[in-house]
Amino acid sequence: MKPTLFILAAGMGSRYGGLKQLDGLGPNGETITDYNVFDALRAGFGKIVFVIRHDFEEEFRKVVLSKYADRIPCELCFQSLDKLPEGYKCPETRQKPWGTNHAVLMGRECIHEPFAVINADDFYGAESFQILADYLRSIEGTEGRYCMMGYRVQNTLSENGQVNRGVCQTDENGLLTDVVECVGIESVGEHIIYKDAAGQDCEIVPDTPVSMNMWGFTPEYFDYSDEAFRAFLDEHINEPKTEIYIPTVVNDLIKAGKVSCRVLDTPSHWFGVTYAEDRPQVVMRLNELIKKGVYPEKLF
Repeated sequence: MKPTLFILAAGMGSRYGGLKQLDGLGPNGETITDYNVFDALRAGFGKIVFVIRHDFEEEFRKVVLSKYADRIPCELCFQSLDKLPEGYKCPETRQKPWGTNHAVLMGRECIHEPFAVINADDFYGAESFQILADYLRSIEGTEGRYCMMGYRVQNTLSENGQVNRGVCQTDENGLLTDVVECVGIESVGEHIIYKDAAGQDCEIVPDTPVSMNMWGFTPEYFDYSDEAFRAFLDEHINEPKTEIYIPTVVNDLIKAGKVSCRVLDTPSHWFGVTYAEDRPQVVMRLNELIKKGVYPEKLF
């Protein structure tokens, strides 16, 4: 069975000033999602599942899904604030989404095979999809052997300033033990530095793996995720801005000894659009990849 690619595309785009998921950045209006789907097809993924919001379903079907209809099976699922487990009700004060863990839960009814999770507005690179697809095929029929793409920190830096990254800590077998948030990471001369808790500069090795929210799971993860979300709601349901994220759930499962998570090394360069100011650089980098022959000028 071929693995599924699950794309989180329900974001609000408030910092970007619009729907990043639908922004045409390639020479023929291709979105970042188009490049990710193109790479997933080459890597052997067999289905694409998107989680979106109902309010832009019509536009999403027209701009995005119409391109893939005759190339790969696609399904939509929907994230909304009131889509909660039985017995829970969304408070009227809640306006912010519940977080990436809640978004993943929305795919429970349509994913029954090993699957990858990515963000719609991040470019991950062809090598990463191939490495991840190969790993997911290797764990079919097993449980609790998850993975995460570990991007080398030097390949995730911004030319526009400092970035924050989740630095992966691993054991001697390459299994994830923790993800530690490091802030203010930037290249200074020939060194990469970040700020520690005291605000002091510390150096980080260029090939240190960091998380860019590219994960691989088997279907029982939905059960763990549901359990974690219910516990989160019991404690935080009346906090209007608190969210629950995938790394939090995975970290807790690892520490409880329920699962393992292998950190897979990738040579791919990551880039994405968080702010409107990021757009020109992303357009430039996509054009560079086209000139190198990594992608055709017209994807679909």
